[in-house]
Amino acid sequence: MAPFDVNVAREMIRATEHPDSAGDHLKKASVFMLLRSPETDPTILAILKANNKGYPWANQVALPGGHQDPEDSTSLSTAYRELEEETGIVASQVDCFGSLGHFQTINSTEIEAFFGLWDGDEKEVVYDASEIARIVMIPLAAVVKTHRAKAYSGRVPGWDELLYPVEDVAVWGATARILHYFTELLLV
Repeated sequence: MAPFDVNVAREMIRATEHPDSAGDHLKKASVFMLLRSPETDPTILAILKANNKGYPWANQVALPGGHQDPEDSTSLSTAYRELEEETGIVASQVDCFGSLGHFQTINSTEIEAFFGLWDGDEKEVVYDASEIARIVMIPLAAVVKTHRAKAYSGRVPGWDELLYPVEDVAVWGATARILHYFTELLLV
């Protein structure tokens, strides 16, 4: 993988027409895909949801975020609110490049994913252990390696195939779709 160029990525995200909303009939959510240490060892901040009985996202790797509340003025304000609630990371710590577009889940939710740089350290992240089991830093190089090894380039794999292993867990579902989309942009 070529070194990550922040300026190229910023322009690519701003200049690309990303997946549009499928409409107001879907529940709305927003997430942040935050990249850390882009010049040396780019990693993506993710969370492992806690193993709570009956919780539909138990033990799943996700990007920090959540559902839109009535007081949220925009999708981006939802993303920032949820980011702070889930990780303690505040807006001043994020250089937001913009939206990566909208991604549908299998439970009638539409997620708008925002991309940004984060200058923090995972040791600084504060989270509620009843909701989040741990922080997972996903190496961008590992995502690209899996993407190439599984021949994901140029196609959108089905839900049952799209999987990015990291540490002792795997990224799948809507989070994997967002990683896939971003990786496709990088590899163009």
